[in-house]
Amino acid sequence: MMVMAAIALTACDKQAQQMDEKSKTAEESASEMKIAYVEVDSIMSQYQFCKEYSQILEKKSKNIQNTINQKGQSLQAAAVKFQQDIQNNKYTQQQAEAVNAGLQKQQADLQALQQRLGNEFQAETDKFNVALRDSIQHFLAKYNKDKKYALILSKAGDNILYADKVYDITTDVITGLNKAYKPVAAAKEKKEEKK
Repeated sequence: MMVMAAIALTACDKQAQQMDEKSKTAEESASEMKIAYVEVDSIMSQYQFCKEYSQILEKKSKNIQNTINQKGQSLQAAAVKFQQDIQNNKYTQQQAEAVNAGLQKQQADLQALQQRLGNEFQAETDKFNVALRDSIQHFLAKYNKDKKYALILSKAGDNILYADKVYDITTDVITGLNKAYKPVAAAKEKKEEKK
């Protein structure tokens, strides 16, 4: 029995010693770790790519809303006229049913159009978000080759409770992103010139 207890104590001592070594290594690494952060709000407001795509998405959103509003107003006017015609006995029972069915089909078509345009807009927004994330990650990978940060955090709102401005690389990142960015309008013009 004593032999078993001695073996168990020896095994526990070795595990405790290994854990102490691991935690010391982690503490040492943490003290040597270089960390930086980037203000996401600043990127969104100062990165030319974001500015251009925000305008493009805003314009698309307004166009969708205008299209839906126009078709909705047209349908509403047709429904009001139909109700007036019914009250004035301008339709037979069969004609009224046919006009009503046509109005219901227009309503269903409008809802389908709204859904389709909404899905297209969401797909475009998702595409923008992926392109934004990819451009930032690509830039940071190049940027960090020289800087050797162990961690670069994104600071949006209050997700980081405190950060010393010494670790803020936002200006460097925005400057580098804008320098590397090729405007959408210029890319479209080059494509058209090739044709």
